[in-house]
Amino acid sequence: MSDHFLQIHDLCAGYGTSQVLDGVSFNMGVEAVALIGRNGMGKTTLCNTIMGLVKTTSGGVTFRGERLEGCVPEKIARSGISYVPQGRRLFPSLTVDEHLTMLAKGTRGKPWTIERVYELFPRLAERRRNGGAELSGGEQQMLAVGRALLLNGSLVIMDEPSEGLAPTIVDTLIDVVHRLVAEGVAVLVVEQNLRAAVRMADRQLVMVSGRIQAETSAAELIANPELQHTYLGVEGVGTLSKETT
Repeated sequence: MSDHFLQIHDLCAGYGTSQVLDGVSFNMGVEAVALIGRNGMGKTTLCNTIMGLVKTTSGGVTFRGERLEGCVPEKIARSGISYVPQGRRLFPSLTVDEHLTMLAKGTRGKPWTIERVYELFPRLAERRRNGGAELSGGEQQMLAVGRALLLNGSLVIMDEPSEGLAPTIVDTLIDVVHRLVAEGVAVLVVEQNLRAAVRMADRQLVMVSGRIQAETSAAELIANPELQHTYLGVEGVGTLSKETT
């Protein structure tokens, strides 16, 4: 595993005159890393900045040795980064099939194809002719995940991927994260569902006020309700278990 697969160095970004990211720095290799923290700490802004959707004001993003800050989102996606955005960002009038077909060109011989997405999420196969606006929240999230997988990137960024999903589908999603890493794909995941986060990734980065304030492990969070409260403001969760969602 290379510690320099993705490098974020003193990254600053924001909206207009409002700075949200204040010197974010971390490296990750081919592994699953969870980015956790209370609401409003800059986690989604970090994802959008890596993807070129928010302008970097200083600092850098290096992916597989290539500097990406200042690049347009299309170039960043072509570099091998797939994104599951918060809010799904689907086209209401396009069917499930049409969403997937748009991204399926050139997938022959690659790990993820439309057929494999339908095998992963059978409910999408059942709804393949339904438009994005006709899907439930959970079905929309499955489609957003499936669409990102079809890019066959070497890094997948997922922002709140378990949002709206039933527990059994969350289990499937966790298995996908593990499978991706086993296939040599890095996964950076933002999760408010702490039970899902500790099952997806052993390495946990804590974001506070636009900076990576601390790094901990899934095992430490599982065993320590005080850390859960300190980092996430979680009350009454108690001791977590990797076997439950």
